[in-house]
Amino acid sequence: MAAVGGLLLHVPESPTAAPRTLSGSRRAQARRQAEATKRKHPASREAPPAKRRSEASFLPAERAAAKETQRTFKGKAQKTFSPKKPSVGVSDGTREQKPCVRTSSLFKNNPEIPELHRPVVKQVQEKVFTSDAFQELDLHPHLISTINTVLNMTRMTSVQKQSIPVLLEGRDALVRSQTGSGKTLAYCIPVVQSLQAMKSKIQRSDGPYALVLVPTRELALQSFDTVQKLLKPFTWIVPGVLMGGERRKSEKARLRKGINILISTPGRLVDHIKSTKNIHFRRIQWLILDEADRILDLGFEKDITVILNAINAECQKRQNVLLSATLTEGVTRLADISLLNPVRISVLDQHHGQSDPKGRAVPEASPLPAAGEPDSFAIPESLDQHVTLVPSKLRLVSLAAFILQQCKFEKDQKMIVFFSSCELVEFHYHLFVQTLLSRPGAPASGQLLPSASARLKFLRLHGNMEQEERTAVFQEFSHSKTGVLLCTDVAARGLDLPQVTWIVQYNAPSSPAEYIHRIGRTARIGCRGSSLLILAPSEAEYVNSLASHKINVSEIKVEDILSVLTRDDCFKGSRWGSQKSRAAGPQEIRERATVLQTVFEDYVHSSERRVSWAKKALQAFIRAYATYPRDLKHIFHVRSLHLGHVAKSFGLRDAPQNLSVTALKRRQANLNRADLHKKTRSKHRLAEILRSEYSSGMEAGVAKVKKQNKHAEPGSQPCSAVCNRSPASAVGKTKKRSL
Repeated sequence: MAAVGGLLLHVPESPTAAPRTLSGSRRAQARRQAEATKRKHPASREAPPAKRRSEASFLPAERAAAKETQRTFKGKAQKTFSPKKPSVGVSDGTREQKPCVRTSSLFKNNPEIPELHRPVVKQVQEKVFTSDAFQELDLHPHLISTINTVLNMTRMTSVQKQSIPVLLEGRDALVRSQTGSGKTLAYCIPVVQSLQAMKSKIQRSDGPYALVLVPTRELALQSFDTVQKLLKPFTWIVPGVLMGGERRKSEKARLRKGINILISTPGRLVDHIKSTKNIHFRRIQWLILDEADRILDLGFEKDITVILNAINAECQKRQNVLLSATLTEGVTRLADISLLNPVRISVLDQHHGQSDPKGRAVPEASPLPAAGEPDSFAIPESLDQHVTLVPSKLRLVSLAAFILQQCKFEKDQKMIVFFSSCELVEFHYHLFVQTLLSRPGAPASGQLLPSASARLKFLRLHGNMEQEERTAVFQEFSHSKTGVLLCTDVAARGLDLPQVTWIVQYNAPSSPAEYIHRIGRTARIGCRGSSLLILAPSEAEYVNSLASHKINVSEIKVEDILSVLTRDDCFKGSRWGSQKSRAAGPQEIRERATVLQTVFEDYVHSSERRVSWAKKALQAFIRAYATYPRDLKHIFHVRSLHLGHVAKSFGLRDAPQNLSVTALKRRQANLNRADLHKKTRSKHRLAEILRSEYSSGMEAGVAKVKKQNKHAEPGSQPCSAVCNRSPASAVGKTKKRSL
């Protein structure tokens, strides 16, 4: 080993016993090489040779990830995300490696956030509770006692005060009221009261007397639970539920035994109408369509027609009720078909004098709305609505920071986050569980509450889950006091999830009506609640669309959301590692947001499978973004998306190729064409097998062999040699195939 020109040169020993001194020519040659190397690197005695430095800087992603130092979230330790650069000729004791954060360029080249000019509109609000008690109604004493003790309700809501007397009179009704106003009890109480009061006592074997149709399985379970509680004093009336995901065999057995109040989703009921012989509607007295607009939105219009035809064929006289928080053109059309001289019950119409002094609706004063009538929506008084404009790069860290702010640093917070597709729910669920919950050595800072980690619990709910898992998640979140539920619009209608304090809409809804139903999961029955709508800067005009429907939102700045990261020492960058907590400046907030984004990116890029998984979620987002209705295309258009920035919000460091909608459609068309070609080839192959099995002539077989030998590759075995087997083996194979 020799030091020449500041570099260490290793001179290998000769295998023979030759002397170690070099000859004059070889020594001069070594000196010239050392001087040339010194001239090439004059400024640095510590820098590695160029070849080794280039190898370190161009490591593959997998190799670089493997060489990363152990990341730690302890208070004094620094987060190091890049591999240590090699140093030659300097010992570890003389030089200290400085930790560095692999920055993620979150705050560069972002679009300017526009000023949000929110038109001030007067929101339509309903008074939820009235001063009237259930004892004032002509109900069975046991039913009133059950409402007071089991359901813990003593006063009626406004919609219940108007609906129950009208329905007890036997009139058809179209009921419209805000979400969370007690519409389920508004029809369940009259149904139970009328069935228990029948002169001839109901038998289980009589079959259904009341049919309740709901759009989702979770709402079917919730309605079934409410009816079950009301029927506690009347044990001879049997409720039942039919829904997809359950075993048809067990449902058929329950139908055979008898169900008096049948709650079902439309698709599963049509399935039983077509396949179950012992289902009948001869004694139907009530037909109720809950969340009627959502039933139509999900494409159940044909199923509703089948159900109505089946009921009309067996029973002409019955009472029909349609309930919804919004009245759409489809609901009006359905009301024209199914309702007979209906009463329109709307709490919004009280100030127009459309109810008598006793609170009962007057049908002559409340005609059905016209098809093209503009609609406004009732908002609970106790609901605070917010909006924030977030650049695409910052969407992921902003959502994570908001979840941490509400569910980690605040007490008794319960949140629902809405996404546009099942793939997005799955991606964010696994990402947050593996990063926000699985951080080793999280410090117990003085600002953290003692049970902060226990309150940060994630659940997911979407239509691609198995029914058993969906039911378990629904029950767990309903009975939990804290937690975060990531879900699609499957949880946006009718579900009464207690104590939900925040609704976050990560992807904007496709209509103001859908917006109303989403935020309606909080501030129910007079409780307080808040909502947050996350928009990109290019989508700011959506606020005006909401204002045209008399919906007011207040703005929250994205900087205020990200500032919560300064309360958690887990996200300290290298610059702030040795400093105590102080007033957060913009630079510190940016550094901590970059640390959190890097955690997400490192997790996504830790394996090829996770990268592929993130790409699929990104594709699902683009597909959903392309489905906004025509009247919102000027706000939500795929061409306004910066795919590189959007990819950042999925933990991807680079935008994948061929992610435009046209490319996705072209790829899907190619896949379909490939499948068609494969099917065609399989058909031809089947035809060849059949011809070879049943043809007795040899000419076709000889021609086929000659053709295959003609097109055979050079050097391959001729087909004639393969086909010249013994007769016994050929017969044996033919017999085996024919079996």
